[in-house]
Amino acid sequence: MNKNARVAILIIFTSLLVFNIFGIQRFPKPEFESGYSQPETQVPSPRGAIFEYLDLAVFIGCLSLISWLVIKKRSRKGVFWLSIFSLLYFGFYRKGCICPVGSLQNISMALFNPEYSLPITAIAFFVLPLGFTLFFGRTFCAGVCPLGAIQDIFAFRPVSLKSWVQSLLGLIPFIYLGLAVLFAATGTDFIVCRYDPFVGFFRHNASFMMFAIGGILLLISVFIARPYCRFLCPYGVLLNLVSRFSKKHLSIAPSKCISCRLCEDACPFGAIDKPTGAKNKEQSNVLVKRLILYCLITPLLMGVCGWTASKYHESFAKVNFKVRLANEIMLSAKTETAQPALEVTTFRASGKAVEKLYAEAARIVDRFYIGSWFLGGFIGLVFGLTLARFTLVQYRTEYTTNKGTCFSCARCVDYCPVKE
Repeated sequence: MNKNARVAILIIFTSLLVFNIFGIQRFPKPEFESGYSQPETQVPSPRGAIFEYLDLAVFIGCLSLISWLVIKKRSRKGVFWLSIFSLLYFGFYRKGCICPVGSLQNISMALFNPEYSLPITAIAFFVLPLGFTLFFGRTFCAGVCPLGAIQDIFAFRPVSLKSWVQSLLGLIPFIYLGLAVLFAATGTDFIVCRYDPFVGFFRHNASFMMFAIGGILLLISVFIARPYCRFLCPYGVLLNLVSRFSKKHLSIAPSKCISCRLCEDACPFGAIDKPTGAKNKEQSNVLVKRLILYCLITPLLMGVCGWTASKYHESFAKVNFKVRLANEIMLSAKTETAQPALEVTTFRASGKAVEKLYAEAARIVDRFYIGSWFLGGFIGLVFGLTLARFTLVQYRTEYTTNKGTCFSCARCVDYCPVKE
């Protein structure tokens, strides 16, 4: 996609966004000081099942089309225009509700809370991108995810980051994933949805802070391509792992690489692995000793991180409304002269038993204690594997795409002179 087309798309997108946010109101604002009464909020009825399956059909069609464009057609232009469609449909029209990124929280809550009812469409939106990724790589990220598409529009002057910086920042999504699963599994909060930086643009109803965070990320996207996708997205962790086993994946050259080096700096995401050369090939005995060392270090890291995270389980649990309410009631009972909080007054007026609330809050805290151990162990495992990756150099003789970090955007194919 040439520069003029990208500028035109950016101008159209910005104009629509500004018009929706700052547009002149059709009717004057009501005078609240002149006897005006606030009307009751009308809650819109949920979309019918037929519309949910229509969204699912569009979703499957987009996944199929983008996989064909990437694997068979190898068309960067086709990927770009399909991402624009996904941004308009899944983003602004459906207001970000078709979101596999947030659905991982629904899956987590359903796994640990049997009473939670999970619709079949939510399961499909979670599983389908993983299935396509297993066969074709991260084609969902290439042109179907609206969160990636909105960042991709702003990638005008992307710069390359050092590999160690990318690896260090790449640890954040793993931590975010662990926290998202922990809070969802305990029925506490869906933090991925609550702190989605771009859904405010899609729905026009976010707080000023979330609008600001989204705007900052879009500005960063001008120089660091897709910062949310690369260094924050928790669903991207799963796609990264699954994509490493993909049966068919985008390749830079349609046949044998001739090492012309034209694609060396073509990827703004740093997903092109360069040849290592025979001189960097290590002896087998050295690699074996190093693997044994990391096999011993990793369980130690898991234990230390698990123990450290468990020390903060009560702080994590305070995010839960029931735990926070129980603490407020206990505090108000100790200080009778203080004015109780509104939540405490409301609970006392409901006539519910305080002992039952205390018991439920205690169970939630216990679940956080166990979950914190798993969270810390997971982070320790990620740290150990990252250290191993830093030192274990894979022998390569040509330029290849890194299956895990490659977004299958097809930018690199235009730089390769090799023809089919």
